[in-house]
Amino acid sequence: MADNTGRDTNISTSDAAASGSIVKQPEGKITPMVSTNHSEKPEKFYGLNFKTWQQKMLFYLTTLNLSRFLSEDAPKLSEGLTDAQAVNAIDAWKHSDFLCRNYVMNCLHDSLYNVYQIHKTAKALWESLDRKYKTEDAGAKKFVVGKFLDYKMVDSKTVISQVQEIQIILHEILAEGMILSETFQVAAVIEKLPPGWKDFKNYLKHKRKEMSMEDLIVRLRIEEDNRGSDCKATTFVDAKANIVEYK
Repeated sequence: MADNTGRDTNISTSDAAASGSIVKQPEGKITPMVSTNHSEKPEKFYGLNFKTWQQKMLFYLTTLNLSRFLSEDAPKLSEGLTDAQAVNAIDAWKHSDFLCRNYVMNCLHDSLYNVYQIHKTAKALWESLDRKYKTEDAGAKKFVVGKFLDYKMVDSKTVISQVQEIQIILHEILAEGMILSETFQVAAVIEKLPPGWKDFKNYLKHKRKEMSMEDLIVRLRIEEDNRGSDCKATTFVDAKANIVEYK
């Protein structure tokens, strides 16, 4: 077949398959040719950030069509199968489960590999990792929440630097999967303002319009700069007064 420029537009099935783009089916349909990409293999798991590693591992196994073996026991064969069919079905399941288990094992650090190699199926391995590290994640959540609740601002440090420290703790809380609305975060920072900021804290608490965290930081920065300027002016006046008194 030629187009209106006279060029031949015929593409053979073999050429299409070689290019990895399309495959022509016997009935004349053309479907995309999908290739499995193994580039998403997770990095080695060292025992930290289990939730993130687990999600990456699950996605990787899904691309390999092996994720079902993380929750699947050995098959119960239905009646009516011949001995050969039953053996083939079990062997096929064992082979896929073996692959799934070893894909997970090969993404464990050597120190963990030696601990978890006792598990003989992908499901047993996956459940053991889940029990161990989700429990530790729960402990990490309690720790970071406690760190946030115990944090107290002091007058001896700048307010802005202390707000930045609180923001880091809030980021850790969000990273653990706990949801905190921005309204809560703003109210918590206001509540933690140091004793010397009592009047300004009351002023902020009585404002009816909700503020974003960015708005709050701007207001605190302006207030802190004003206090610094007032302090310098007072010091200068006191110094002049002392000089006059001395004369």
